[in-house]
Amino acid sequence: MELNQINILVLAYLGDSVYELKIRDYLVRKGIQKTNNIQKKALNFVCAKNQCMYINYLIDNNYLTNEELEYVRRGRNAKVISHPKNIDIVTYKWATALECLFGYLYMNNENERIDYLINVIVGEEI
Repeated sequence: MELNQINILVLAYLGDSVYELKIRDYLVRKGIQKTNNIQKKALNFVCAKNQCMYINYLIDNNYLTNEELEYVRRGRNAKVISHPKNIDIVTYKWATALECLFGYLYMNNENERIDYLINVIVGEEI
């Protein structure tokens, strides 16, 4: 299947899993041994408010390619039917944009790029 034929919200759905897995992997590799502690620390990275902040950081600091920015734009502009009541729609759409980016990278087999961007997000850029 061609990447541009995949529904953008499906890419975001997949990207949500990829992003959360990479964050959890990072935390485990940092030596956190208790699942409760991993979950608490992971929430700092995976909540919509912080995802919004991270995607804007990546954009503002020119970490993304033009093609990646196109998928971010498509993810941000995707028509969502509903969103969590505890977060405003703009923040939710930016979080969706980040998830879409990771879904796009995953489907494009860009694992090194995923790892690089995760390192930027967690503050351990190589």
